Order: sequence, then C-alpha cells, then structure tokens
Amino acid sequence: MDKLIQGVQMVSESGELIIGDVGITGNLISEIGNELNAGNAEIINGNGLFLSPGFIDVHVHLRQPGGEHKETIESGTLAAAKGGYTTICPMPNTRPVPDTIETLTLVNDLIAKNALIRVLPYASITIRQAGKEQANLAELKEHGAFAFTDDGVGVQEAGMMYEAMQAAAKINMAVVAHCEDNSLIYGGALHEGTKNKELGLPGIPSIAESVHIARDILLAEAAGAHYHVCHVSTKESVRVIRDGKKAGVHVTAEVSPHHLLLSENDITKDNADWKMNPPLRGQDDLEALRAGLLDGTLDFIATDHAPHTAEEKAVGMKTAPFGITGLETAFPLLYTNFVKEGIWTMKQLIDWMTSKPADVFNLPYGKLEVGAEADLVLIDLNKEQKIDRSTFVSLGKNTPFDGWDCFGWPVTTIYGGKVVWEDGK
Repeated sequence: MDKLIQGVQMVSESGELIIGDVGITGNLISEIGNELNAGNAEIINGNGLFLSPGFIDVHVHLRQPGGEHKETIESGTLAAAKGGYTTICPMPNTRPVPDTIETLTLVNDLIAKNALIRVLPYASITIRQAGKEQANLAELKEHGAFAFTDDGVGVQEAGMMYEAMQAAAKINMAVVAHCEDNSLIYGGALHEGTKNKELGLPGIPSIAESVHIARDILLAEAAGAHYHVCHVSTKESVRVIRDGKKAGVHVTAEVSPHHLLLSENDITKDNADWKMNPPLRGQDDLEALRAGLLDGTLDFIATDHAPHTAEEKAVGMKTAPFGITGLETAFPLLYTNFVKEGIWTMKQLIDWMTSKPADVFNLPYGKLEVGAEADLVLIDLNKEQKIDRSTFVSLGKNTPFDGWDCFGWPVTTIYGGKVVWEDGK
C-alpha cells in the first residue's frame, strides 16, 4: 500500500454516510475498510472530510490548440483538478479542429504533454465543423476519439446527421449534439422572454433547441444510434427527451449547473458574464430541468466550462462570445444549493457527477471500490467561502457566480494514485 486515507466520510450504496479507510496501491484502490494497517504507507488524514470518486465532466472547452489566450490544456486541467475532476472530455472547437487522424493526433500529443488529469477528446462529426462533409468516424475512433460532436454548431442538415448517426452506430460510438436550429436563432444574445425585452436585446427562442432535439431523436431511432444531448435548457426539450426514452430510443442528456441554479430573472443588466449558449431560460424551464434530472430524463450534470478573456466579455451581451467557466465552482454550488437545502441527497449529487456519466459512455471510472482507479477527491463539506474569480486557476474568470457564498470545497484531488491538486499548495 502506497497511501492510506484514514477516517474519511463516504456515501454507501444505500445512501448512508459511513466512515472508513481507503488504501491506494499504485494507481488503484486496493483496500476499503476500518482501521486498516498502514504499514509504510503515506497517511492522508481524512478526519472531517468527505471522499468521492473523482468527478467526470464530458463537456468542457480547453481551447488548445488555437485559443490559448482563453485557456490551455495545462490551465484547464489544473482548474478541473481544483474542482475535484479527474476525467474531462474537451470539445473539438479548436483550431485546427480534430477532424482527421493528423489533427486528432496533434490534440492527443498536446494532452499527453500538458494534462494533469485524464483528458478524453471528442472528434468532430464533420470536417471543420462545417456540416457539409462527414469526417472518417471509424478512423477517428481508432485514434482515440471519445465520441463525435460538432459542438457549438448544431448539424443543420438532417441528412448529414442521419448519415453520421448510421456511421457511429456501426462502430458503437455516440453522437453528441449541441442542438440549435440556426434558422430560429434570429441573432439572439439571450433567451426570448421578458429580460431580453427589458434590456433591448435580441432573443433566442426555446424552439431553436427543442426542434433540433425532436428531429435528432427520430433520426437516432431510425439509425439505431446512441444520441446524447448537450446542456438541455428548455421544458420542451425535457418533454421530447422523456418521450424518446419512453419510446425506447437510445437518447441520453446532460444539464449544466447554471441552468439548474439560474433563470433569465437573475439577469439584472447587460453583463456578458451572464451570456451563455444555450441562454438562461424562464423559471418554468428551470423547474422542468430540475424535475427532469430527478426523474432520470436528464442523466447527469456537465459544466460546459467555456473560458473567455475579460476583454472579450467586456463588450456587452450583444457581441460578446457565449460561455461561462464552471469547473472550479460546480460542486460547491450544487452541494450548497441542493444537498444542504435537502432537495437532493449526497448520493444523487455524487452519482450525477461520477457514475452516471461513466455509465452513459461506458467509462470504467467514477467508482469508489476495490480495484477501481484511484481517482478521488477529498472535500471539506464544512468549509465556507465566497466564490472569488480572482482566485481561479483557469485563465477564464467569466462567471455569474462571483461572490456567491458556498460550502463544500475540494481540498485534495488524487488522480491515478497521485495527488495532483492540494488546497494551499
């Protein structure tokens, strides 16, 4: 045994909080029990702390290559480790786009050189994410693609999406979609509701998202494909996903922390830190998302971590880029506002951030059991502090949550048996 975490809280399969020890040998969890023999192992004092499997986020933006002024693989994976994440999946909206063996190899080489945790990259569905020519999905799978998506650019042509789903189904891979019908965006900057009218800004109607999801669920049914929906934001989207699951279609979906916590009503002024895509919707949409997560329509939580520079966000909502950061704040925000409030159990939150995304994408991670990867995060549930963007290790400081008071801060993150982030060090 190399490391022994002693006297730490864990959540059992039945949802109870238990106290025990966890032994690590090499990159694996080797023992779980009470009063384990430490031998010569390094002791990690877990007294008063909570232990979870390392979090998994299948929707992040690392920006490298091509957008290193916003984020790098090194800074993004450090932010992930600080937030308790040990596995993340970056979207392919880099330059170049990972749409060929050569460009995906470039991304994988950068990951191998710079990543502090496990990084599983997406490849694009179409060449340059242009929606006109399908990438060679089978070759990209062979060279390490996690799944396929044109994230940020919904595939506009139904025929292209259908053919991509057919190709992905043949190789048992998922098609993952940012759902947005470009003909229904109307140059919008935030949700088409009440707040955009108050601020005199163009709105994005809910149907821009839900129409694409409804179309794609039918295409996935015809193709026999696994279809995964990114960052669901509308009540109509929840409804069509629920109907698709009831019909036996292999459709899964994620929801982001900001769409569970905020609505358009929280926007008070033209401040681009509140501009994200999809936008913050109405209160009825927020309530539908919460209900959809609880009833299993939405499968898990993903941050859509999208860093931008302060200069890019300073120009106002109409022209600033979409996106907010999320890796460093997701767990404290969700724990404070849902678990501490008695709305969710701790087991529900942990599952939505670990085992559920692992199950959806057949990943062997997100487990706290003997023989599993020693990807772990120690959390101080009693630690209370305000979110302070100036302390972010991500290059992106763009968040609407600056100043929010939260409990439940990760203090030590272990990846593959090695400490990769420790509070204060």
